[in-house]
Amino acid sequence: MASRGQEIADKLTKVGESVLKDIDDGKNPSVDITMRTLSNVYFDEKTGLIRLGDEKQKRYYFNLGQAKKFLQTMLIAKQIKILLEQNKPALSIRQLFYTLKHEIPGAGENTFDIQEESDPIIEDVELMTDSLREELNLIATPNGVLAGPMVVEDKTGDVLDFTRMGSAGGAVPPIVEDDFFHIKEMSADYILVVEKYAVWNLLNQEKYWKKNNCLLLTGKGQPARAERRLLARFGAEYKIPIYVFTDMDPWGYYIYSVYKSGSINLAFFSEKAACPRAKYLGLSVKDVRDFDIPKSSWVKLNDEDYKRMEEIAGYPWFKKEKWQNELADLKKFGYKIEQDALVSKSIEFTANNYLPTKIENKDWFD
Repeated sequence: MASRGQEIADKLTKVGESVLKDIDDGKNPSVDITMRTLSNVYFDEKTGLIRLGDEKQKRYYFNLGQAKKFLQTMLIAKQIKILLEQNKPALSIRQLFYTLKHEIPGAGENTFDIQEESDPIIEDVELMTDSLREELNLIATPNGVLAGPMVVEDKTGDVLDFTRMGSAGGAVPPIVEDDFFHIKEMSADYILVVEKYAVWNLLNQEKYWKKNNCLLLTGKGQPARAERRLLARFGAEYKIPIYVFTDMDPWGYYIYSVYKSGSINLAFFSEKAACPRAKYLGLSVKDVRDFDIPKSSWVKLNDEDYKRMEEIAGYPWFKKEKWQNELADLKKFGYKIEQDALVSKSIEFTANNYLPTKIENKDWFD
């Protein structure tokens, strides 16, 4: 077992030994769990990251509301230790759920009923061991695809040229660390993250990345861990501009902030999977006038949009003047615009006019 795997396995052993000591001492067995609640999340202005605080709570065995979750925590910790010590193939988080799902003898119920029970406990174990899920031999299914001037050697030794991936692009792998996804060559002038796959696909078909010497990435909406982790790598390893292009609505704005600063639900993951250098390229309310986007492409904001707008306006990482102005302008405007709608100008408009103009004019903000 690699030294990092051994280190994590040793930490899990100590968790088990602590529980056994509680039993030997006649105490109620417990484990310390870092609280992953909004009250324990803060924005670090110095780094531009959403971070998790240090508040913890105990999860007890002899507690009617916690007993099953305590059992589930022990089961997951044990299985991860087995995966590490026996050098088992990495499991998806869905496969881990099925590995541990069985009926508890004499109890008339299962260890787990739905995956939504096991997923948060995996995150608890990440915090217990100060590790990435991928280091626990667990993977989540990524959604992202890439295209552009980058050559990678993966763990199998295969060499992948992302200029030769065709119209579908090259998949972002579940694990994007250097020993799994070694970047041999990168010659892009900038990285463009596109919210939606349909828009990314249009840009890829038009060879936008070739004409503008950039790397195109999409997480197909709200990005999964792998896409966020990969962009964080790009931000740390290459000093080229990174732009994020989303819909003009509060949901698109928040997707940008997840790439840049992290997310509330995975605040403990932000330092390893956020890219504070990322800039917001658009769409913005100002673009409606600047690019004469026709009214037929506007979609009226609904009650849920307004509610979400109020929420993100209150987040500390949206307190910058430009974001407060953008949110106020959107509220006043009363409409949202999807990036797909730019084809109403022409199919080539996004690639040939909108994006090049925005970048040339340095029309972005953060």
